[in-house]
Amino acid sequence: MKKIFKNLGIFLSLFTSSATLICCALPALFVLFGTGASFAVIVSHFPQLIWISKHKTVLFFMAGILLAASKAVQTKNQKNVCDIKKKDICESTRQWSHITWRISALIYIIAICFTYILPFLSITN
Repeated sequence: MKKIFKNLGIFLSLFTSSATLICCALPALFVLFGTGASFAVIVSHFPQLIWISKHKTVLFFMAGILLAASKAVQTKNQKNVCDIKKKDICESTRQWSHITWRISALIYIIAICFTYILPFLSITN
C-alpha cells in the first residue's frame, strides 16, 4: 500500500507540473512564435485551459507541495534496502522515479519562468 501512495505522489507531481506548463508556458510560447491565433483555436476546443489559467496560483502552490512531498518520499525510501530477489526491479523503479521527478521539476521551473519571471522582466524593460 505504501508503494502505491509513493508512486501516486510522484505521478501527481508530474501531472500538476505539466498542468502548470500547459496553463502558463504554452500560451507564452505560442505568442513568442507569433502563433497566438493557433492558441485561440486550441482554447476554443479545450475551454478547460481557461479555468486552469484562472486558478494558476493555486495550481502552482499545489504542484510545489506535491513536488516537495514526492522528493521527501524518495529521499526517505533511498535508505530502504531492496529485496535481493527483486533487486533489479527495485533499482529500476527507483531510477525511473528519480527521472520522473526531475522531469516534473524541470517542467515546473519552466512554467514558473514563463508565468512569473518573464512577464515581470518585459514590463520593467
